[in-house]
Order: sequence, then C-alpha cells, then structure tokens
Amino acid sequence: MKNIYKAHILFTKEKSRFEEYENGYIAVEDGIVKGVFSNLAELREQCSTSDEQWRDVEVTDFGNCLLIPAMNDMHVHAPQVHNQGVAMDLELLPWLQNYTFPEEAKYSDIHYAERMYRRFLHTQWLFGTMRSCVFGTIHTESTRLLMKLYQDAGMGALVGKVAMNRHCPDNLSEDVEAAVEGNERLIAEFNRPDALVRPIITPRFVPSCTPELLKACGELANKYQLPVQSHMSENISEIAWVQDLEKESTCYGDAYYRYGLFGQTPTIMAHCVWTSGEELKMMERHDVMVAHCPTSNFNLSSGMAPIRTFLDEGLRVGLGSDISGGHDLNMFRMLTYAIQVSKMQYQLDHSKAFLTLPEVFWIATKSAGSFFGKVGSFEPGYDFDALVIDDDVLHPDEYSLIHRLERYIYVGDDRQILRRFCRGKEIMEPKEVE
Repeated sequence: MKNIYKAHILFTKEKSRFEEYENGYIAVEDGIVKGVFSNLAELREQCSTSDEQWRDVEVTDFGNCLLIPAMNDMHVHAPQVHNQGVAMDLELLPWLQNYTFPEEAKYSDIHYAERMYRRFLHTQWLFGTMRSCVFGTIHTESTRLLMKLYQDAGMGALVGKVAMNRHCPDNLSEDVEAAVEGNERLIAEFNRPDALVRPIITPRFVPSCTPELLKACGELANKYQLPVQSHMSENISEIAWVQDLEKESTCYGDAYYRYGLFGQTPTIMAHCVWTSGEELKMMERHDVMVAHCPTSNFNLSSGMAPIRTFLDEGLRVGLGSDISGGHDLNMFRMLTYAIQVSKMQYQLDHSKAFLTLPEVFWIATKSAGSFFGKVGSFEPGYDFDALVIDDDVLHPDEYSLIHRLERYIYVGDDRQILRRFCRGKEIMEPKEVE
C-alpha cells in the first residue's frame, strides 16, 4: 500500500542538525519510508519505476502541522504505573523494598494486571510513544497479557518477564527452572522475525539474581538470539553491593558479561550513572546501549549520567522514562530533562559541552530506534513511526519550524498530537478499561 503525506517535516539523520522540509512530502509504502521530498513532482519522479507508479496516489495533507518521528521509551517498568509520582523522597534500595516490590506482587492477579496495563498503554499512546523496552514482572501470564495488549494496540515493544530469585520478597522470587520455563513459553508464542512485539531477556539486576539464574538468562539469550535488558551502575551503594556479590568481576558490566548478558546479543543497560573506565570501554567494545533516565536519576538520588562522554566515546544512547523511579511517561519531557542534566554537568566541568536540541532529539528517535531496527528516522528504508503535531495553540506562525518543534517539546502536551503511526499503521486510541 502506498501513502503520501504532506506536512512540515523534521527529523535527524545526524545528531548535529535537523533535516527540515517546509511543506514537504513523504512517500511510504507498506509501512516503510521511500523518501522525503520538497515537492510532489520530485516524489513521483524519483519513487516511480516502470512497474510502480505513484501518479495516482492520493496525498494526505496535514496542512500547517509538524510531522516528526515517534518517541521510543528505552526503559520503563509497566507494572509500576500505579506508583507513578509516589515515594519520590526515597533512594533506590528503600524505594524498591517499601513500594516497588509490594506493587509488583499484585500482578499475580491477572485482573489487576489487565486494569493497570491498559492504563499504562493508554498513557504511552497519549504521549506518542510507539516503541518501548519494557519490564514486566516475574508472572508469566501477566507478562503475556502485556504483550498481547501491545499487539492489539499495534504498538512496538520488547517486553521482558523479569527474572529474580534473591534479595526480594518470597512472592516475587522464582526458582531457576520456573524462570526458564516461563520465558520459553513466551518465546515460543512471541519470538517471530520482524514482529512488533517480541520477548527480551530481563534479569532485574545482579543483586536480585543468583549466579545460576544469571547463567540461565545468558543461555536463553544465546539459544534464541534474544536481546537483553537490565540495570547497571545506577547508585553508589548498589555498585558496592554488586562488588561484594561478584568478587571475581572487574566492574558491574563485567558481572553481566561473565554470564553472557553484556553484548553477546543486543543489550541495553539502564542508567549507567557512574560508568567510567573499564566499564565504559567494555560497553564500547560490545556495543551496549545506554538507556538514560534523567528524572529517575534525580528522584532516587542516583546522580547525573555522563551522556556527553558516552556520545564522545561512540556509545549508543536512548532515553527512558523509568516509571516509576521517574515520574513522567511523556518522552518529550525526557528530552528537556536530558538537556538540563547536561547543563548542570557543564557547570561542574566546562570541557563537557551540554547537549543540544538536535542531539537529544536524535538520541530519542534515531539512536534509540536503532535497538528495534531501522526505526526513528524518515530516511529511505526506515519504518514509518511518526507523529502529527498540531501546534496551532502555540502561535506557530511566529516561529521557525525548529523553534515550533522546540516549543512543543518544552510547553506542548498530548492534546497537540493529532495522529500517531507505527510501521505505517495509524494507531488508534487503545481502550483504557475493558
């Protein structure tokens, strides 16, 4: 199926600058971008071949709206949506024990899980998040439900059944055999090539998993060539804990690597606030992506991740909401918070320039999207994941296209998102309650 859309088009091929097409046209075929063009004649000339014509394709005109790539949330805990904005005055470990674990235990009840997961997906849809790396809970059936809800909505996600069997409540601990069996059930059902919703191997973090469980997770990732997600170097006391538990490891990242969970298959690690030295070099060698979660890092008193350093070292970086350590599911806000964090770091070290708007937009779209494949740009061959922004209430005629986008990022909200697309399909509002 062929589609042509007309709008003011902005995206980032490179992190240093925006591509701008005022009253531009984008050609999409079977959900894949064919190209972006300054005028319709150019589109039809360049896209048409002897057996494939675009002359008769009707143009969908979005008028004065902005057309941009959709958002990607690279680290989010779906079962923590009920705790959003709760207990923000605690550090990481007491917050986990007193609030997070009791809430996640409720997901043994499939009816509670459905109510909360529908709420969670609806909020992601509102804010234009079309792809996510998601933590579920240890509960296989609740995690399966979450994956089905993503499938039904048409939104993309890598969803993980969480693995943990130590330093957690008994009702959130699962023995190694049960963890493997539950994962393999989900893998058998959802691990399809090019599927929008797929499993991801998800050890919660080193302190919550015995060596036997970490080894089993690594073996699952290798056996089925599945990606891996977890947490790393988020908090100083957590790092010391890992050093005590994994005495043979040279650093937190090495503790994962020894079990096949650090770049042997595509890997994303959340936070990395205190990553440096050998750990940073390991991430570079093994192409491990960082999920930067600025609101969570502030709320849980973790620190400020050195994103400029990561970019300078060539690491891949995405942004995460980290609900409910973070308090906001609006990924556009993560762009503003990432810039603000980098400005505070600049005050501590003027040799590290703070992040610019095109850089954080690129991080949130093309860089993050690379974890899902060709996602996050409007270059030829990329999935058409897109948002149509009607910023009429923000006085658009007074601003350039880039300043219009910047104003939407800083002061706009979900009411200005007119249309949402994932892999070319328009995503309609999912039901919050059944």
